[in-house]
Amino acid sequence: MNRFLKALESDLPILVDTTLRDGEQTAGVVFSNREKLRIFKMLDNLGIHQVEAGIPVMGGDEKAVIKEMVSYNLDISIMAWNRANIEDIKQSLECGVDSVAISISTSDIHIAHKLGTSREWVLDNMTRAVDFAKKEGVYISVNAEDASRSDQDFLIEFARQAKQAGADRLRFCDTIGVLEPFRTYDQIKRLIGEINMDIEMHTHNDFGMATANALAGLRAGARFIGVTVNGLGERAGNAALEEVAMALKHLFGVNLGVNTKDFRNLCEYVARASGRQLYPNKPIVGTNTFAHESGIHADGVLKNPLTYEVFSPDDVGLERQIVIGKHSGSASIKMKFVEYGIDLSDEEARDLLEIVREVTVDVKRALFDKELIYIYEDYLYDKKTAPEIAARKEKS
Repeated sequence: MNRFLKALESDLPILVDTTLRDGEQTAGVVFSNREKLRIFKMLDNLGIHQVEAGIPVMGGDEKAVIKEMVSYNLDISIMAWNRANIEDIKQSLECGVDSVAISISTSDIHIAHKLGTSREWVLDNMTRAVDFAKKEGVYISVNAEDASRSDQDFLIEFARQAKQAGADRLRFCDTIGVLEPFRTYDQIKRLIGEINMDIEMHTHNDFGMATANALAGLRAGARFIGVTVNGLGERAGNAALEEVAMALKHLFGVNLGVNTKDFRNLCEYVARASGRQLYPNKPIVGTNTFAHESGIHADGVLKNPLTYEVFSPDDVGLERQIVIGKHSGSASIKMKFVEYGIDLSDEEARDLLEIVREVTVDVKRALFDKELIYIYEDYLYDKKTAPEIAARKEKS
């Protein structure tokens, strides 16, 4: 029994990582097969419950790499994405996946302008596809694309018919990221109350609320959260795996057993593979998350890290940094020089801080370690020669 099936028997939230499908749909991103397999293995080692591996009906490399993932027989559920189309599902079944996602639009704007059809057509095609997949014995997620802009009564009917046809869960897609947490909570609460079915939150970040909306849905009773590494995805991206997992652990008190210490390595690898920069201020895994310059903050962290850090940098594979710049204090200067094996006196620290502040204003940035050493060497030289210079002036 893989960890996904074990998780289904518990009452814990379940993470569904779609980096290899929705993440790769980020404009301009293509993963090589080698990269896809490496990311897949890293997600398994991390302890993710289910991965959405790709779209088998694309054929070629896409189908081949999904088959290879299945052949590894790892402790993770592998889901393939499909349109509400039996031929798509057949391609997924040929790969040997244990789960299928069957996706179709439910909003009137999509039905009219994208599909050019009717609500009845949507229901008919969805139920036929689900019925076919159910007979093949796979786990089924029915994806309501653009659910957040759908007529809620129709969405309830869609979910009800999906459940009756054999679907195991409904993926609630905030396809263009128009939700906010309060509305998310209300919609998911009503939906669950009406259909009593497992719900997956699939949220996009167009207004910067993907993670917040995913967690609001969880609070309302949803059980699954769709995520991507670094929040990759269409347009502004999806809810970020690292953000959701750490928020669950530290804000909700829910520990999913995910090996968070590997987050930085995973996020760096995916950033390089996707050609997308991992910005220093990226929540959870950005290098600035544990970088302290302000004298007040640095002094507090040195006395007790919990004063300005919610969790330890070790928890996500990072290290704490004391940055020396314009806003540093003498305690930071002393601590930094201990790293170089130099124990500064209080007087030396105060003198050096004055020089450091002048230099950082001139260069408009924090200082590198070598620059600090040069400043210290110049300071010692000036301190040593000052009496000699003063004596020469006195004689002259």
